[in-house]
Amino acid sequence: MRRWFLPENPDVLALLNEQVKVTLCGLDAFVEWSAGEAVAEQAVRDAEHEADRARRELMTEVLAAFSPPLEPEDIYELSERLDAVLNGAKNTVREAELMNMSPDAPCAEMAVFIRDGVGHIGAAFDALVSDGALATTEADAAIKCVRSVEHSYRIAMSMLLAVEDMREVTGRREMYRRYARLGEAAESIAERVWYSVVKKR
Repeated sequence: MRRWFLPENPDVLALLNEQVKVTLCGLDAFVEWSAGEAVAEQAVRDAEHEADRARRELMTEVLAAFSPPLEPEDIYELSERLDAVLNGAKNTVREAELMNMSPDAPCAEMAVFIRDGVGHIGAAFDALVSDGALATTEADAAIKCVRSVEHSYRIAMSMLLAVEDMREVTGRREMYRRYARLGEAAESIAERVWYSVVKKR
């Protein structure tokens, strides 16, 4: 008797969602660190390493998948852009340590917007296959959150005009720019969600 077997088809969306969960844990720690909880620094670093592991597992399974629910290119791009956000948070913590600069109130505000934006991105990922309209609605909510980062960034930068200590100005400007780049990185994920949904039509 001849027996037929279908190729293995791992649940790559579950693995992508696992990467989201780890990223959100890291960003929760980043919010705490940005609010002055220095002990949260290690949690940010640990989450970044765990997210790298989750991404490697995802990429391995994408290669093995017979018929993934999204095109492999889309899964790769969404995962890579998500990884860039947590990497950026870890690098911000590291840079602050090197500059001997603690986060301030504008940093704390921007961190919350970034974390909330990625929360909406996670909800968009959940709906990518089953409900494209919901996925794009969540992507738009993410974009709205992270664009608030830019608003906070402009206000924070303008406040530096009143600071006379050039070391403080230089350090703060670099930190604010890093937070702004994190917002841009999160926005790029939301834009890719839109692209993934449009491609399926």
